[in-house]
Amino acid sequence: MTDDLRAAIVQDDATGRVLMMGWMDDEALALTRSSGLATFYSRSRQKLWVKGETSGNSLHVSEIILDCDEDAVLVKVHPDGPVCHDGSTSCFTPWLWRRILQREEASTHDSYVARSLREGTPFIARKVGEEAVELAVASLSETDERVVSEAADLWFHVLLLLRSRGLDPAAVEDELRRRDK
Repeated sequence: MTDDLRAAIVQDDATGRVLMMGWMDDEALALTRSSGLATFYSRSRQKLWVKGETSGNSLHVSEIILDCDEDAVLVKVHPDGPVCHDGSTSCFTPWLWRRILQREEASTHDSYVARSLREGTPFIARKVGEEAVELAVASLSETDERVVSEAADLWFHVLLLLRSRGLDPAAVEDELRRRDK
């Protein structure tokens, strides 16, 4: 490992969302500047790599900002697709979404997520409706603990519905951010 590695925080220039953290040495930084594609130093492979060279999900650099000590760098980008190796928009994905992605590949005998996704969007949409009604009823006449429990069920099933449609929850955040302007 080289001694001149600096943390490189990658941020979506359009949304402000932090997408990933990688490492850059001077050569990676220079290649990033000259090519316009985010290039990092892999500590495990001990070599440079261009984000997207295998996945096709490149990071087109719009701005590079070094911190005051020049030992960290903020790289603002326009991504071509998901940044995380698991298919998420960001490597800083909320726990529940990451868990849904992990459980999707499990056996339908072992995983409610896998079974529900194989049943399809109509099945999950009905569950969202059921959970929404249960939350509404609980909020009018039950304890706070019950409201939290029903809200968790609804939240989970809404995320499952997004996954069944091939949508990332980041799209919902983007829509809400758009409406706020």
